[in-house]
Amino acid sequence: MNPPSPSRHPRARPGFLRWLALGCAAVAALRGGDSFFDRLHDTLSVSSPDAHARARLSGAFDFEAYRLPLPAPGVIRSDGPELFQPRLTLFLDAQIGATAYAFAQARYDRGFDPAEAGGRLRLDEYALRLTPWAGAPVRFQVGKFATIVGNWAVRHGGWSDPFVTAPAPYEALTGVWDTEAVRSANQLLQWSHVRPGQSAAVTAIEKDRRLPIVWGPSYAAGAAVSGEVGHFGYAAEVKNASLSSRPEQWEARAVAFDHPTLSARVHWRPSAVWNLGASASTGSYLDRAAGRTVAAGRTRGDYRQTVVAADAAFAWHHWQAWAEVYAARFAIPTLAHADTLSYYVETRYKFTPHLAGAIRWNQQLYGQVPERGVNHTWGRDLWRVDFAPAWRFTPHVQLKLQYSLQRGDAAPRAAAQTWATQLTLRF
Repeated sequence: MNPPSPSRHPRARPGFLRWLALGCAAVAALRGGDSFFDRLHDTLSVSSPDAHARARLSGAFDFEAYRLPLPAPGVIRSDGPELFQPRLTLFLDAQIGATAYAFAQARYDRGFDPAEAGGRLRLDEYALRLTPWAGAPVRFQVGKFATIVGNWAVRHGGWSDPFVTAPAPYEALTGVWDTEAVRSANQLLQWSHVRPGQSAAVTAIEKDRRLPIVWGPSYAAGAAVSGEVGHFGYAAEVKNASLSSRPEQWEARAVAFDHPTLSARVHWRPSAVWNLGASASTGSYLDRAAGRTVAAGRTRGDYRQTVVAADAAFAWHHWQAWAEVYAARFAIPTLAHADTLSYYVETRYKFTPHLAGAIRWNQQLYGQVPERGVNHTWGRDLWRVDFAPAWRFTPHVQLKLQYSLQRGDAAPRAAAQTWATQLTLRF
């Protein structure tokens, strides 16, 4: 049976502009509902009589719509040029005194990344954080939670992120697979679609096997230790899966700790305006099923992803800015290694208390691999620029619109445009 062509799509699917119009109409209808959300906040919060123990349930409805080039860019999965992604996210926060804190995040959507699929409920995060005593310079955490690496994971939610899509290091797919070990440079160049001849249908199918440098916030399972001393902070974690691992691998039952991933980050706050950080991580990027494809005498642990990163955050009056740079190496014992570097710089300006605008520049560059005495670039260098105005109509309702222009990725095409919109209702 032949795979469906990416150009096919249901004719009855509502258009991107229709979703945008519906979002604006919903905003107009909800602007006067602040009192309802305030009452809901009080209803969903409980505490003991002495306030020693407190718990709160909160959440958000996100309605996203996309107008896409084909094949769909990044981690988006769509056979057609238009996609609608509704999502319900629930957060549970519980505090017992000054030493114990627990949190969880559950989502109901069509998949962790935007996709054409049926709805399903998923528990993305759950963790317990312990502090030995109030004000202690060390905290311990265990569970399933976002990575400590970089500065995007702590602000990736729909309400706080200025953009609808993630920066390039978190969603631009490379030619490295986790389901099979690379055996030769020619194979890697084929998987990266550097070699000509692959059809759009093949490109779309193989997309499900490729890995980015970091897959979103990387909610892998494990344990972490963190703390602050003066202007400095530190964090270290051990997890069951690498930064590049796909969401299906984040559960401890999916990938055990036989080849754990170790990550660390340090940061420095020289003033209230700046926050500077540096991170490192190493772990096997192959899943369990790929163990049978490794080279003779090797194990999954020899196929390691090693990442070194730096990040910066800036906030002054109406300006905010963030930047990250990731240097990643995918070790391939039969080939030495495959290197790639990805970075982004973004800034947001608040024109009024309700209106803001953001711009982001992304780029990903690939190193070279040898083949028969000749070096070949093992991926298609990528650049992308994102523009995103946002309207925060009330403390509970926000609407974002994003336009992206991109050139270069795993699909052999010229510059491509993507439109996205996101309506967020938080409670």
